[in-house]
Amino acid sequence: MIRRWARRGVVIVAWLFVAGVVGQVFLAGLGVFGVPAGDFSTHRGFGYLVGWLTLVILVLAIAGRLPRRVIGLAVLLLILFALQSVFVAIRDEYPAVAALHPLNGFLILLVGIVIARDARASIGASVAA
Repeated sequence: MIRRWARRGVVIVAWLFVAGVVGQVFLAGLGVFGVPAGDFSTHRGFGYLVGWLTLVILVLAIAGRLPRRVIGLAVLLLILFALQSVFVAIRDEYPAVAALHPLNGFLILLVGIVIARDARASIGASVAA
């Protein structure tokens, strides 16, 4: 019972995470083009909130006994998300490395989508088996 709910939860939380990352792109745009320009406080705050979902995805994937691929991707997602803050923290000393922040954001989006799709497929596979 818990396993089934955890599997469904991964799908729901992963798609919620993907929606949050898309929202982050919009909030970053507001930081660049909004008034006042350069105010990324909303992007930063919402990013920390969305970041908690990476941990929830990992816990649910383990509880749902999803395939190792999904669990591995959930670990990767957590690491990539942690790197986002590192890129921002080193922007003054290593701006070329910090410039990877947006690229990493798109990689986070891609991994989130793959987790959601793979988790959904594993639900279908477990029902068919």
